[in-house]
Amino acid sequence: MTSESSHWRNWTLAERERQYSPSSCVAAIAPYLAAYAARSREAERQFRCQKNLLWGEGPDETFDYFPAASVDAPLLVYFHGGYWQELSKNESLFAAPDCVANGIAFAAIDYTLAPQATLGAIVQQCRRAIASLHRQAATLGFGARRIYVAGNSAGAQLAAMLLVAGWQTAYGLADDVVAGGVLLSGIYDLEPLVGTYIDAALHLTDADVATLSPLRLKAGRPVKTIVAWGENETAEFKRQSRAFASALGGSGFPVSAFEVAGANHFDAVFGLANRESVLGKATIEIIHDRKKRET
Repeated sequence: MTSESSHWRNWTLAERERQYSPSSCVAAIAPYLAAYAARSREAERQFRCQKNLLWGEGPDETFDYFPAASVDAPLLVYFHGGYWQELSKNESLFAAPDCVANGIAFAAIDYTLAPQATLGAIVQQCRRAIASLHRQAATLGFGARRIYVAGNSAGAQLAAMLLVAGWQTAYGLADDVVAGGVLLSGIYDLEPLVGTYIDAALHLTDADVATLSPLRLKAGRPVKTIVAWGENETAEFKRQSRAFASALGGSGFPVSAFEVAGANHFDAVFGLANRESVLGKATIEIIHDRKKRET
């Protein structure tokens, strides 16, 4: 581990918690959470949405789905943030209108929150969700080989765990089941969270740090990936993003890594598939570029 990646060890607990508290960079978090919900309800009003579809058998193993016009459309699967302890798919539909308008189907995934589930169990749920969506591709109406994953904050860690090597076989999937990723303001090394207030519901172990930190794992088959973060974020969120982008690039991934000007941890995601934003343009480009190359 480099000195740059371990400098946090010299901090007080209070400083470590501040660095890993996204709300420390905004006046209040409530307006952003309200905007997530309001934009999600508007998405449901404006576009056809299939609610509470099943990707598993548990009460939290559901997803909401917005089809695109083409039955062979790419699918963007979104994993919400909230430090694996808060929020749900119901506040995570805000990117659906931009996706559908750009010919991309959209799915928001629910998973069991901590402390009801361990982080290891949550990661397994997300992998099972991808396996289930892949099997349902023809029924839902999207291209089974055109599944892209996205997530913000804790959701970026979950999406990143779908880009590592070796998990696909256990779920009956090919190693290219995920065609690309969009990772926003993620946590890619869990160790700095151990012992913080964030860890109170997670109870992270050394084994968790070793097996659930994407930055410490072997990368999978290289696919186009965006790693982005907001300008108004803590130094640690920026450092972790840069470190993971560098690791992916070193493993052969075509990576686009950049800071979203004027954005913070909570609102950068609003540009996810919006052609008017730098993030949206990049997302649409990597999703539709593969189809161009295949035709």
